[in-house]
Amino acid sequence: MTMSGKTDAHDVPALLERLGRRSIVFVGLMGAGKTVIGRKVAGRLGLPFIDSDHEIENISRMSIPDLFASYGEAEFRALERRVIDRLLGEGPQVLSTGGGAFMNGLTRAAIAHHGVSVWLKADLDTLMHRVAKRQNRPLLKADDPRAVMRHLMEERYPVYEEADVIVQTRDELKEVIAAEVIAGLAAFLEDGGECRKPAP
Repeated sequence: MTMSGKTDAHDVPALLERLGRRSIVFVGLMGAGKTVIGRKVAGRLGLPFIDSDHEIENISRMSIPDLFASYGEAEFRALERRVIDRLLGEGPQVLSTGGGAFMNGLTRAAIAHHGVSVWLKADLDTLMHRVAKRQNRPLLKADDPRAVMRHLMEERYPVYEEADVIVQTRDELKEVIAAEVIAGLAAFLEDGGECRKPAP
């Protein structure tokens, strides 16, 4: 469900009631703003915020780039899946996930059962402008990072389309994007999302 707009403050209690024990799970590519917008949404809804990458780093006592370098992507993804599985059992919360997490079928199934997924969709220029500010992106350590990002979009966007709520992120105030996410969540839950995906 693609959604934009605003939700009034009085809608929040109803949203939280429909959400139940599930988590709001942000998915999308690096640079989409999952952590920044996730924090804003968590603050608006009065829910705790957790970044799965930070949780992985805390558990392993290694940075994400070091984990990739030492163990490879496959081992990192296996650890990521286990961490997200555990976190999903601790809702309700707002959970930001790494760009590749939603590509794992088991993780997608766990999110579908224990959460409501939100894809922050962004165009190539927006993503490249944002990731250029940080040098800790293992998948972009290449001669042509833009080509790598374009390939990731082609590979992952069809899977991200499975998310419950889709919000176009762009060069706009964070508060505006967060409001659109909350409006999308409210619409999804009002349309019966709580019936199709009952909280465990």
